[in-house]
Amino acid sequence: MSVANINVLNTQKSSAVYLTLLFILCFLSSALGGTVSTLMSVYLPVVVKDLQGDLQPEALNSISGFINALFIFGWAFGGFSWGLISDRIGRKSALLYAIACYGIFTVLTGLMPTWTGLVLCRFMSGFGVGGVLVVSFTLLSEVWPEKSKAVVTGIISIAFPVGIFSAGLINFVVSSWREGFFVGAIPVLLAVIGMAVIRESDKWLEHKQKKAVGHKQSMWYSAENRRELLVGSLMFGTMLIGLWAIFSWLPTWVQSLIPGDAQKERGLSMMCMGMGGLAGGFFSGWLVNFAGLKKSMLLCFAVCSVMSFVLFKLNTTFSPLIFVEIAVLALFFGASQGVLSAYIPQLFHTGIRATATGFCFNIGRLFTGTAVLFIGVLVVSLGGYGNAIFIFSLVFVVGFIVVLLVKEKKALPAGEEVVAGVDGGSVIKD
Repeated sequence: MSVANINVLNTQKSSAVYLTLLFILCFLSSALGGTVSTLMSVYLPVVVKDLQGDLQPEALNSISGFINALFIFGWAFGGFSWGLISDRIGRKSALLYAIACYGIFTVLTGLMPTWTGLVLCRFMSGFGVGGVLVVSFTLLSEVWPEKSKAVVTGIISIAFPVGIFSAGLINFVVSSWREGFFVGAIPVLLAVIGMAVIRESDKWLEHKQKKAVGHKQSMWYSAENRRELLVGSLMFGTMLIGLWAIFSWLPTWVQSLIPGDAQKERGLSMMCMGMGGLAGGFFSGWLVNFAGLKKSMLLCFAVCSVMSFVLFKLNTTFSPLIFVEIAVLALFFGASQGVLSAYIPQLFHTGIRATATGFCFNIGRLFTGTAVLFIGVLVVSLGGYGNAIFIFSLVFVVGFIVVLLVKEKKALPAGEEVVAGVDGGSVIKD
């Protein structure tokens, strides 16, 4: 074997090792983001009682809604901000800073002696999580080989449900909420390791060097970009509103069906949520290959609409069947996230990719945070958690209509390099 061939093989092996390490870091940081996001939900009744004392149901609902909403607002703000930061300072630095951010403030959450400090830490934890989910998908979309990119993106999309499962597991085995939040030390360690492992995206470096005029344009400049931003934001946003309204309040809804302590049932409900989402994300690529992108999204929204009605309107007492219903609902949550996570980053050129992805991923969270906040206010007036959550889950019907009304475009001439849009549309790749 010639020296040249040996060098090529060594380069390929080195590249494979690097991609594997990058995949592991992105997967773990996203999974831990899922853990951090839902950990407060499973511990919420205990946290409120510890820091606020015994409260009337109305006050408890208001406080619970407030802290969940603040986390989501932090997430949305982080998604916007870290997208802009990533497009300016690079994918590597932005990703590692975001991981460290949510890790540090998660640990601090467990140490906070006052309610005000805890609320601030939850906002900043959300700020970091929002950045990780935007920048990790952006980085992978730029460095991963085309032939396996969709598969890898689909697998990464199940990391968040793995984190949801982990949050339920932590609650199941760790009774102290303060000790549970020490899980934030793990992402801090990952950020330190990433400093020595992760390399900057070649595409971002090339874009920075070229400073092409087209890459300086605002994401709103192109009519095609505006259209893709609108469609992507509506699809992702409507799914997010329903998703967060449900899993932010699911453990509390379960508790409302069971007299006395329901620690294990709350934990198991979130574990079912995580397992269903994991399976849905993992199989999302195969679903798209079988049914196509538009039909896949229609199916996801339709099933989520039906299962929300079944779960929250037909269950007035607790039974083990509820765990099955939660898992089915989460299955299609996960599938939708896998499809959208692969689709959105590839719609935009390098100069605005992270910013536009952050916009699509997070504009819906501004409405989501408001939705979660007002569920607590509406619980009493609407006759319970089930009715309140179901009202907000009707947003799945809105998402279904959005996907249904988007018209398919004719394919561009053969040989032109494009990325497919959700409705058969396309954008030119950089």
